[in-house]
Amino acid sequence: MEIGEILENSYDYTKEGLVGKWVKWVILAVLWIIQILPFGLPLLPIFNGYIIRVMSGAEPAPEIDQWEKLFVDGWKLNIIVLIYMLIPLIVLFVFGGFAALSAIASSAAGGDPSAISAVMLSLFGGIIIAGFLAIIISIFAVIGIVRFARTDSIGEAFNFSAILETIGNIGWIEYIIALVILLIVLLVIQFITWIFMVIPPLGTLIGIIVAPAIAIFSARYMTLLYESGAS
Repeated sequence: MEIGEILENSYDYTKEGLVGKWVKWVILAVLWIIQILPFGLPLLPIFNGYIIRVMSGAEPAPEIDQWEKLFVDGWKLNIIVLIYMLIPLIVLFVFGGFAALSAIASSAAGGDPSAISAVMLSLFGGIIIAGFLAIIISIFAVIGIVRFARTDSIGEAFNFSAILETIGNIGWIEYIIALVILLIVLLVIQFITWIFMVIPPLGTLIGIIVAPAIAIFSARYMTLLYESGAS
């Protein structure tokens, strides 16, 4: 399936799943809000569970039911993402620790400019390195997460031989281009949403309404991309 076809299919899938089904859309929006709250993400990842159901290949866009499974699958996704991002988090922790020690040294030295520079350099370097690692890891994590959705096995999310085979079947260049295109599409949508932020109530409302659609579109896009390289 060509990228244009994947984009069109993902759009139609999202439209069919939400437009005219306002109760479902509102429930998903509420679940998304709950999940992004400081206490919501680790405790009530039901929205994530729904996205996993989309990635499982359900057609059309699934209904919101079997809440306990959505909850469990959301937790499993959180665990998978955490494991994948352990290395970038460790890098941030190490560089952040060095920055903290440098800040203490700077304070003891009465605000020595060289010590302050070391703090800033450490923080900046840590963020850059961690960000680069996160991007590289995400290339594999996308396919791994879809594998989990298809198999209901956390272990399959880290089956790197199968992940590499799938990416190889898609084509490394084609796969990376497809991810970049998805990122560009999401950035354009986000930019349009930001424009409305000049009117806070309207901008916030639009952001909440659009969020479930963006998530379903992205999940469907990644699912079709996975299917194009699945054995």
